[in-house]
Amino acid sequence: MMNDTPLNASTPSVKNDWERGFIEKLAMEALREQRLRRRWGIFFKFSFFALILSGFYLFSDFGARDMENLGRHSALVEINGAIESEGSGSAQAVIPALNRAFLDANSAGVILRINSPGGSPVQAGMINDEIGRLRKEYPQKHLYVVVDEMCASGGYYIAAAADKIFVNKASVVGSIGVLMDGFGFTALMEKAGVERRLMTAGENKGFMDPFSSHSEKQKAFSQAMLNDIHQQFIEVVRKGRGQRLKETPETFSGLFWIGSKAVEMGLADGFGSIDSVARDVLKAEDIVDYSQKEGLPERVLKKFGASIGNGAISSIWKGSSPSLR
Repeated sequence: MMNDTPLNASTPSVKNDWERGFIEKLAMEALREQRLRRRWGIFFKFSFFALILSGFYLFSDFGARDMENLGRHSALVEINGAIESEGSGSAQAVIPALNRAFLDANSAGVILRINSPGGSPVQAGMINDEIGRLRKEYPQKHLYVVVDEMCASGGYYIAAAADKIFVNKASVVGSIGVLMDGFGFTALMEKAGVERRLMTAGENKGFMDPFSSHSEKQKAFSQAMLNDIHQQFIEVVRKGRGQRLKETPETFSGLFWIGSKAVEMGLADGFGSIDSVARDVLKAEDIVDYSQKEGLPERVLKKFGASIGNGAISSIWKGSSPSLR
């Protein structure tokens, strides 16, 4: 009887050890399954993205091969939107496209479609200079501008370099002028009792600050800079249009006109569309678009707001910089 007591006392301990071991095994098995699912998930995600990238690569490769196999055609390059350091109106997007279009032996000529209210005089000037260089390097290949809704200010700065400019009767053309806009809040700050504490090294370092006063000397400096850029614009238009331009006191005043009036003034040469210029002027109805398109990485970055900070800084600067618009 005394021997039975230790055996009965140890039974609950053995049972507890067995249950604990079973639970540990279940937990380990669940953890192993979780790790396995995670690894497979990573594998499938990686495979999916690899498949997408391969598809884009093959698609672009096939597109390049198709372009190589095309016969005689009209080369198209598009500028849509503001002339800025980024986007379809930037020099880094337009210039490579123009070079590809001129370089292709099968292109009968180049059509530059412009739909722009204007923008940066620097970007417009770079594109204008490159068009002039390409026309000299390929004298047998002509470049024609086709205006869509609008070709104003910086857009026209670029268009002036073309062999001919074709518009729609209702297109908006001109605005040959320069502006630099901003805001001043000094009076509002005085009423609100707000003190501006700006420290600079250099007498005029902060003269474009919207919270500080703008002296007459600084205004004169800004106006002189705008006049210089305006004169550059005028010279570009006179050089590009030559004897076709019928100058009046309003030509370089910053006004803009509809396409039919622009033709009368010599700012444009006639009426036409991409299709009509390709068919009737270049005699090559097939049109190939050489425009530099925004890639997948850029679209994804913009979608998730990766360029928000850069955009904010750019907008602050652009608000006080000279603009052709």
